[in-house]
Amino acid sequence: MKNEVTQTSYGRLDILYRISQTFNSSLDLDQVLELVMDEVIGVVKAERGFLMLLDENNQLVSQTARGLDQKTIEEKDFSISRGIAEQVAHNGDPLLTSNAQLDPRFDQHTSVHLYGLLSILCVPITLKGKILGVIYVDNRFQKGIFTIEDMDLLGTIASSAAIAIENARLYKVAVEKGRMERELQMARDVQVRLIPPNLPEIPGWSLASCWIPAHEVSGDFYDFIQVSPHQLLMIIADVSDKGMPAAMFMALSRSILRSVAGQGKSIAEEVTTANRLICKDAAEDMFITFFYALLDTQTGMMSYVNAGHNPPIFYQAAEDRITILTRTGMAAGVNIDAPYTQGELTFQAGDFIVMYTDGVTDTPVSGQPLGQERLKESIYQQRADSPPKMLDWLKQEYCTFPDSISPVDDLTMLIIRRGQTQEG
Repeated sequence: MKNEVTQTSYGRLDILYRISQTFNSSLDLDQVLELVMDEVIGVVKAERGFLMLLDENNQLVSQTARGLDQKTIEEKDFSISRGIAEQVAHNGDPLLTSNAQLDPRFDQHTSVHLYGLLSILCVPITLKGKILGVIYVDNRFQKGIFTIEDMDLLGTIASSAAIAIENARLYKVAVEKGRMERELQMARDVQVRLIPPNLPEIPGWSLASCWIPAHEVSGDFYDFIQVSPHQLLMIIADVSDKGMPAAMFMALSRSILRSVAGQGKSIAEEVTTANRLICKDAAEDMFITFFYALLDTQTGMMSYVNAGHNPPIFYQAAEDRITILTRTGMAAGVNIDAPYTQGELTFQAGDFIVMYTDGVTDTPVSGQPLGQERLKESIYQQRADSPPKMLDWLKQEYCTFPDSISPVDDLTMLIIRRGQTQEG
């Protein structure tokens, strides 16, 4: 008798060793669980074995179902007592019955009697006190085949399974994170190519720009389009959303705005056409604000449409005065029939305009958003500087963040001044 017990113990240790090796053999969880369930069915003489995990809604979902023939059981054959599996999953206590048909605990379990289940053994899969799911085995043809020792063995296997499941989950998360990071990097690379790599070189004019995404991709952009030898179209824009949806909508909107440039009788007409096209493709709750300006680089006259965007700041040197270019229409993508009007101004020597997105005015300064008034005051203080110097000062003052802090929003600025040569 002693030899029999010893042989049984060695046999089960051998099984546990093999199962441990199986769990460590792969991070393909489905494959590992199928191999383990085959081992379990063989050692406890079960007809069938099922491993189920709790999903985010705390509902049991089958991960693998195997039979004596080491083949996967199709879903239509899942004639098991889900009530028993759910009971074990929710109270964490293992369950063993030698004859479920006569066990008073299952009088109310219709499936036990409907499917003629006899021997049933079910144990929880637990990791650090949290129940992940259950291992369930049964036999519809033999009663009394499962023992207390089988329950203990299955409990040990379940503990190993819990670790394997968590390792596979972490591996999957890492792989998915790596894939997403690669895709985001690719998206960022594509987006960077949509931002002008160089500023236009215009005799008698000086320009500066910056584009600082808050995350990997951005909903902000700016663009220059040479409509004619002396006409330069400038656009600065901000999509309402963030992340990949904003980046995709940004690319769409940029393409539409480029397609209408120079195609209308006026820039107001071009923006009206662009809005209609954007409205047709805009997802719900997505819109774009932008400042759309056509500059005659010879006369200094600029026509503009402010489509719900942050008011650009226009400085007139002769009057030493700042003017705010308020909105002349609503954001695009909201109302297909929205009307747009245009404003006009003329640059004299020393005049400049600062265009920006709300990431600039939302930047925290001493615990409060910078705001339009403080930005206006800062620009006025630096009014004698060239655009590159002014932009460097603004970036240093308001757009520089420690490594541990990210901008609250995308930051984009565009400055153009008449009467100075371009500086690096």
